Amino acid sequence: SLRSKISLVSQDTWLFHDSLRANLAYGLDAPVYEEKIIQALQQAELYDMVTHLPERLETRIGDRGVKLSGGEKQRLSIARTLLKNSEILILDEATSSLDSQTERVIQRSIDKLIQDKTSIVIAHRLSTIQRANKILVIENGQLIEQGSLQELLDRKNGFWTYWQAQK
Repeated sequence: SLRSKISLVSQDTWLFHDSLRANLAYGLDAPVYEEKIIQALQQAELYDMVTHLPERLETRIGDRGVKLSGGEKQRLSIARTLLKNSEILILDEATSSLDSQTERVIQRSIDKLIQDKTSIVIAHRLSTIQRANKILVIENGQLIEQGSLQELLDRKNGFWTYWQAQK
C-alpha cells in the first residue's frame, strides 16, 4: 500500500517502444481521461511538442524513448507522475543529464509537481534543491549537515563549499 502512494522521477526514465499515451499511463491502476492527460502534459511543459507530432499521443517513441530528447523524456516522466498524483515523490537526480536551459524548463515542471506533496529530492546540482524546506547533506553515507538553504549557507561548512563551487 505504501508503494502505491509513491512516484519516482529518475535520471534514467523507463520508456517502452509504444505510444506516448501508453508510456504516460504505464503503472496506473485506473483509466486516464483525455483531459487529465492534456493537463499533465501542459504542466510538464510537453503539450506543445506533442501537438506537433503527426500522430500526437499515438506516436511511437522507440525503444527506451530514442525518438525523444533527454528533456522530453524527463518531462514525460514528470507528466506520468502528475497523472499518478502520488502523495510522496522521489526525484532522483531528475535534472543531472540536462543542459542548463532544459534544466530550467524541467525545474518549472518539478516546481508544479511537488506542490503540496512530500518530496525527497536527491541532487548533486544544488539549484534543484534551493527551495526545499529542509536539506540533508550526506557524505560517504553519513549525515553531515541539515537545515534550510539559508541556515546551511550561513554556517559556511560543507554545504556552503559545494554551493560556492556550483555558482
